[in-house]
Amino acid sequence: MAETFDSVDEYIASFPDETREVLGLIRRTLHEAVPGAAERISYQIPTLTVDGKPIVYFAGWAKHVSVYPLPVGDAAFAADIAPYRSGPGTAKFLLNKPIPYDLIDRIATFLIDERAT
Repeated sequence: MAETFDSVDEYIASFPDETREVLGLIRRTLHEAVPGAAERISYQIPTLTVDGKPIVYFAGWAKHVSVYPLPVGDAAFAADIAPYRSGPGTAKFLLNKPIPYDLIDRIATFLIDERAT
């Protein structure tokens, strides 16, 4: 049975130091991009919400971290996200490479913009 978590803090604390640090930075990046967002565990992963509705999810794995879903964005965004795309709605960032936090910020910003339209 999969482990269950009551909070984002508990989820992040369940990972090794390196992954925990990256997840914490992703969390901070997403909150900076979506000021006032709440957070909860949904589908057993951290989720940022606005007005009770999920906006963006993030998760840790053994060798990577992921952010879901992926917005449409613009042509420049599509080109920038292409190396990290893992399926139609997932960005996968390997832990043994630099994490592009600016790109994660853009993911969240585009998701908020898409929600507003």
